[in-house]
Amino acid sequence: MKPVRLLAALTMSTTLSAASLPVFIGTYTPKDGASRGVYLTQLATATGALSEPMLAAEVPNPTFLALHPNGRVLYALSDVTLASGQRGGAVNAYALEPASGRLTLLNQQPTGGSNLTHLAVDATGRALVAVSYGGGYVAAFPVEADGRLGPCTGRIPLTGPLGPNRSRQDQSHAHSVTISPDDRFAFVADLGLDRVFSFRLDAAAARLTPNDPAFITIPPGAGPRHSKFSTDGRFFYVLNEIDGSISSCAYDAARGVGTPFQHISTLPAGFQVTDPDRAAEIRLHPNGRFVYASNRGHDSIAVFEIQGDGTLRLVELTPCGGKHPRNFSLSPDGAWLVCANMDSNNLVVFKVDPATGRLQSTGHTVNAPTPVCVLFPR
Repeated sequence: MKPVRLLAALTMSTTLSAASLPVFIGTYTPKDGASRGVYLTQLATATGALSEPMLAAEVPNPTFLALHPNGRVLYALSDVTLASGQRGGAVNAYALEPASGRLTLLNQQPTGGSNLTHLAVDATGRALVAVSYGGGYVAAFPVEADGRLGPCTGRIPLTGPLGPNRSRQDQSHAHSVTISPDDRFAFVADLGLDRVFSFRLDAAAARLTPNDPAFITIPPGAGPRHSKFSTDGRFFYVLNEIDGSISSCAYDAARGVGTPFQHISTLPAGFQVTDPDRAAEIRLHPNGRFVYASNRGHDSIAVFEIQGDGTLRLVELTPCGGKHPRNFSLSPDGAWLVCANMDSNNLVVFKVDPATGRLQSTGHTVNAPTPVCVLFPR
């Protein structure tokens, strides 16, 4: 693997070129030291080439990243040591210098519970919500005016009957949080319980309360992982990890609930995968017409077109250019897709056709240590 340069080596006069887009990469930081935290690369908007990743912030296991709505604060998951000696979850807040991409630690807040898996910031920038896969809980933090985090306002455990896959659905596994377009609800996908829980969000107080109805029921054994709203807010798409599928839901914004009406595979017909980790990430194209999902095991990205009634139609399955496509993201203009392949330690760039949604390999790839999250600052 190529050596990774330290972002701190940049001088204050260094600026990101107008012909490039910054891309932050969250990673696992294994004991062998291959990765040390959050990395920054630059995407050339003329060609899709990526620069060599540089270490932007040294932090243990920043496995998911989120951006404040003002674009000047970046949040990263982290690990801390609990009083019991076990590893626990925390969130780090960093001031983001837009010109250089430099990150400066503002503060860190722990949840007091198990390691975290995913996080999201509400549209007003007053609350951050995070979830724990191993701990089966959701937690909220107040966000101060300068982007710093206040102490966790509480942890809510997720409960319910387990799914039928006993090897994967042995307990509650909260895998992600998605905040509704109107900022009134937070939806938590629980892989272990085959449910997407709905919580009322009081962003001003950074508090969650269970909604009524309390959850969306996903087909047994599907294992909901991540979710996204359609651009117009009428539909809610849930990516299911275990069976490699997407559940399309009609969304009732007044009540904060979704009703599933389609369950479509992200894999080719007849494909048998032995890897227990299947579908990983779901994204919508900025033009609102296409849904993308990554498949581990099959090592591909599925492209779907959203029909007028909200159903999805498969457009193509494209090889991801590596192994274990844990995460990917589309550039703000929708022209590029950057895929993070965790097991092959590389980032791969695709050109996106805005008319068809199809992906074209650019041939551009760079080494990156155990990449698991891709974030374009807006």
